[in-house]
Amino acid sequence: MDDELIDSASLPLTRKSQLPGTGFFYPDSLDEDRTEARVEAAVDGAEAVVVADTDADGLGCVALLREMYDATLEWASFESDVTDRIERWERDTPSDDDDEADETDEPRSTVALVGAGPYSLDEALENVAEYAPAGIDLYVCDLCPDEYEWIAEELAAAGELAASVSWYDHHQWDEATAAAVREAGVDLVVGESDEECTVDVALRSLDYDFDDQWVDLAAVTRDHDLWQKDDPRSDDLADYAYWVDPEEYVTVVGTFGADLPDVVEEYIELRRVEKRELIEAAVDRAEMKRVGPWTVGVTYGRCSQNEVAEALRKEGADAAVVVKPAGSASIRGSEGFERAHEVAGYVNGGGHPRAAGCKPDIYDDMLDYAHHWSTQGATTKRVILRAFERVAAEVAAADDTDGNPDEDER
Repeated sequence: MDDELIDSASLPLTRKSQLPGTGFFYPDSLDEDRTEARVEAAVDGAEAVVVADTDADGLGCVALLREMYDATLEWASFESDVTDRIERWERDTPSDDDDEADETDEPRSTVALVGAGPYSLDEALENVAEYAPAGIDLYVCDLCPDEYEWIAEELAAAGELAASVSWYDHHQWDEATAAAVREAGVDLVVGESDEECTVDVALRSLDYDFDDQWVDLAAVTRDHDLWQKDDPRSDDLADYAYWVDPEEYVTVVGTFGADLPDVVEEYIELRRVEKRELIEAAVDRAEMKRVGPWTVGVTYGRCSQNEVAEALRKEGADAAVVVKPAGSASIRGSEGFERAHEVAGYVNGGGHPRAAGCKPDIYDDMLDYAHHWSTQGATTKRVILRAFERVAAEVAAADDTDGNPDEDER
């Protein structure tokens, strides 16, 4: 297949917003092989390994740990790459894999980063157990398993290899899952999801005297992760973490904290032109649906879901659903709707009361994905709206039982 067919960077924005990025079209088997090779290289000779979500919150924890172990990489090894990307964007010649690192000469830290997401945590732990040297300190950051059984064998294998296992998070944990993880010998610390980000949790849990730069980084990361929106630097951190290789982000915040260098700010501003256009496209195609006591804004597209959700809230939505071309969806709440994680739980997902994610198990072959793209996620939207209906029915039933209105309706 012609590479240009899957490199959507060259497409008009209206079409690009409706299709997934290049990485989506790589077979899982190829991606798994590449992931194993990356992990094997990253953990070679490591004294500590961090399995972390690759957003600003998870990567901020990696930066904290590298500071504690005196293992932060040199910023100079990444600075020229940023300059090169700026030149490409100024020439209007970016590509979907513009920010993939050159794995052949990527610098290594003795605190290895193993990136993972909510649906790949088991694989990440399995790879650590397979390739990491014995006696490492193992950390898991900003990740929450839906069920302990899903990671039980992999966590046990990694725990046998490691000298210690610590886990820092701020998501909504099931009590039984948290108890099982602790019984497996893990030092698990879970912060309040509406008060702390995971950088906050790690900062107060690690036995190290961090200076004010790290306190500031935690506060700015929290500002975006909890959608407080009081510090303009938090959008810079979130966007930069999303757009670049995780090693670059960890090195930048490990060196400069939340005050990013000028060359990074220049790159972010160039990328934001397209970001704003993708947000506008998603907001323009949104529909408002009434489900029980809530107005739900539903849209589709490759975009920044938090900004889209904020725009839909301003248009009257209590909750927002952003369906992505890759098949997943983000669910965002508000003061009037704090049950996003309950909705996501019905469609193969989870998260926080006001921020959750899911990927309905409805894609059996590429024809299903073709239908998904050509109908702008019609089936996924229906499945998620049915989940809203189930939660609304539960709220109504609870109200009938106790005779008191639910807080979401006050």
